[in-house]
Amino acid sequence: MLSLMSLPKTPGAVIWDMDGTLIDQTAGIVRCYEEVVSALGHPTPDPGEIHRSMGGPMAQTMALFVQPEELEAACLDFRKRFPDIMYDGIIVLPGALQLVRNFYNAGVPQAILTNKHGPTAREVSRHCGFASYIPICVGSTDTEWSKPDPALTGHVLKAMDASRTSGAVLIGDSPTDVATAENAGLECYTVATGAHSTEELIAAGGAEAVESLNDWIELT
Repeated sequence: MLSLMSLPKTPGAVIWDMDGTLIDQTAGIVRCYEEVVSALGHPTPDPGEIHRSMGGPMAQTMALFVQPEELEAACLDFRKRFPDIMYDGIIVLPGALQLVRNFYNAGVPQAILTNKHGPTAREVSRHCGFASYIPICVGSTDTEWSKPDPALTGHVLKAMDASRTSGAVLIGDSPTDVATAENAGLECYTVATGAHSTEELIAAGGAEAVESLNDWIELT
């Protein structure tokens, strides 16, 4: 654990990232990029490169592997294919449900904010059991914005009832999450269960970086 400050026991509100923070859906995501990109006649992308690019909008990652004129069609192909394989190898990360339940039982408002396709994110949230505790799940296609745009974070805070969210924090696994929090004037508490180490997350500006959400269980 690396820490500049510790996650509060009862934050005013918690905005969660999804991929790499609450779940590991890497296997299905990587497979989908590989299939879509190779079907267009390009070399199969390196799984590690896909993994490290995750966190931004899907089109941002896709643009690394296809030509600009192919991008729109490739993204449509991804969205068509992904529902068939999105649960392949999916993992609810250790401590995720318990920490979410702890905040729920403490009356802490929670929301999921992800650059994943909105309807897909909500289906995954229901499948993994988060929707029972987190009523708000906003994805990249639900508004005109994507992370780290502060307008999107403001939209989510408003949906959570901003009058109750003083002391809100963001929990995520990437520099994109840190930037999302900073742009909105929030602290970002990070977990190294995605593609970035605790050292990288602190260097990016995270207030705290832990190896697992389990590290925070005893605090809540």
